[in-house]
Amino acid sequence: MPSLSPYSQPLGRRKAKHLLRRSCFNFSPEKIDEFANLTPSQALWSLSAPSVSKLYEPIDPKGEDWDEKHWTSSMKDPRDFSRQGAKRVSIAGWWWYNAFNEITLEHKLTLFLHTCFTTSKDSGTGASTYFYDHLRLLQKHAFGDLKSLANKITIDNAMLFYLDNNVNNKWNPNENYAREFLELFTILKGEQQGEGDYTNYTEHDVQMASKVFSGYKNKNDRSIIDSDTGLPMGYINVNHHVQEDKTFSAAFGNTTISGGTDVASILKEHEDFVDMIFAQDATAISYVRKLYRFFVKSEWEASVETDIIEPLASDLRNNGYQLLPVLKKLLESRHFYDEDDGQNTDNIVGSIIKHPMQLWTEIVSAFKVNLVNANQQDKWEEYYHYFFKNFAHNSCFSGAGFDMFAPDSVAGYPADYQEPNYDRQWFTSVSIIARYKYMDSFLMGKNLITGGGRFESVVDPITYVQSTISNPYDASTIVEEIAQYLYPEEIDENRVNYFKEILTGDLGDVYWTGAWGDYIGGDDTTARIRLNELLVAMVNAAEFQVM
Repeated sequence: MPSLSPYSQPLGRRKAKHLLRRSCFNFSPEKIDEFANLTPSQALWSLSAPSVSKLYEPIDPKGEDWDEKHWTSSMKDPRDFSRQGAKRVSIAGWWWYNAFNEITLEHKLTLFLHTCFTTSKDSGTGASTYFYDHLRLLQKHAFGDLKSLANKITIDNAMLFYLDNNVNNKWNPNENYAREFLELFTILKGEQQGEGDYTNYTEHDVQMASKVFSGYKNKNDRSIIDSDTGLPMGYINVNHHVQEDKTFSAAFGNTTISGGTDVASILKEHEDFVDMIFAQDATAISYVRKLYRFFVKSEWEASVETDIIEPLASDLRNNGYQLLPVLKKLLESRHFYDEDDGQNTDNIVGSIIKHPMQLWTEIVSAFKVNLVNANQQDKWEEYYHYFFKNFAHNSCFSGAGFDMFAPDSVAGYPADYQEPNYDRQWFTSVSIIARYKYMDSFLMGKNLITGGGRFESVVDPITYVQSTISNPYDASTIVEEIAQYLYPEEIDENRVNYFKEILTGDLGDVYWTGAWGDYIGGDDTTARIRLNELLVAMVNAAEFQVM
């Protein structure tokens, strides 16, 4: 039966791969080998280290002057800068660079929080700088508590823009943010009881919530700094706030929240409302289900609900909605490693189709892509413009159905919430084309998804084999050891032979041994061609498309 009891043995390579895939974006062979010797508890202690920001701020490499390039730290009005779309992509590139280079749960949790409190960087979040502040707000709360984030996100400039709460006032209450706050961000609907009324809240509650959120405004120049987070935020126009008391439905025990009449009491009103929402069992359950779907598996049996999700929801609520302890308990559990029954029938390992960014980033780390140093001024354009914007963001991610930090709707990415397919929606007749061209592009240093565009960050198959494989002269050893690092499970003899034939050109082991010998002698032509074909085949295989 599903069990939250901890798995306490050293991980070994299989479980180390599983944990690293689910918890971070770096998947190097060296890190797999390191984690193989650790217990889950030891590994998660390491993964709980906070980020150190390899890139301190995003750069717009095409900016005409220093302020344009370093606009996020400029004192100018954020709306005065040009190239706002390109700057949003630079922010995404800044975030990805840190996520790739820092082996910590913080970045995966930041992405998770994005799926919980959704905005779209490309649609209605105001100046690009507000998106930068929003992303940092999520990151600050990755190792914090969800309830605090629910309080802070309401006065976040990007969120105020995105869901129109900046125009919500006492004369014309705007219910957009209040509705999404209840329906998507926190407690969720539950079963429908009538028109607009659900088990967890009613239409009346939406109306009351909109009044709680009235009077919140953007501070366009980012001059107001939150003393708790150190980040720019909006402000409260007291005269625009509905100052009367708000009484909620029976779903919340007919709770009455006192209306605020000044900034301090309005913030207290807001906190009281969030406390009311987070006091409900359904809120904790909704977050743990999202957590389970994101980190473990998109579908589960009734026993998982009873033995895994409900106990974790109780922990989450009882511990002030602290996210990290609950996630660590899940990732340490025998259940997470398919060790909670004799037959390993849960099939958690290898059960999720990889997110496009996960797939792409694993290639970068697993095959030791010589990623340019984005901290070097002479490499800014190469990294931000050619590599990240043109290749990753506009081609690899978008082509595979992932508009980075820009889902089609406030509900988020369909793979995160849309039943019954969930993560299977990452793998479609359209997205497969881009996914299957990832590796070819890296080998050639040319964007093959769009048919052009060069970049310097490439996979060198020769260097990879030399540094990773114990005996590069032996075709079977190459296939078996690459598979041991890449795939969730071991492959059988038939699959080994299938891939080996690609390497040997169907001419037998001696052919490959000779090709590697030629490389050692100074001619890498044949070895490089054969390795290129092998790596493409192994990355595009079904075994690598799942995690």
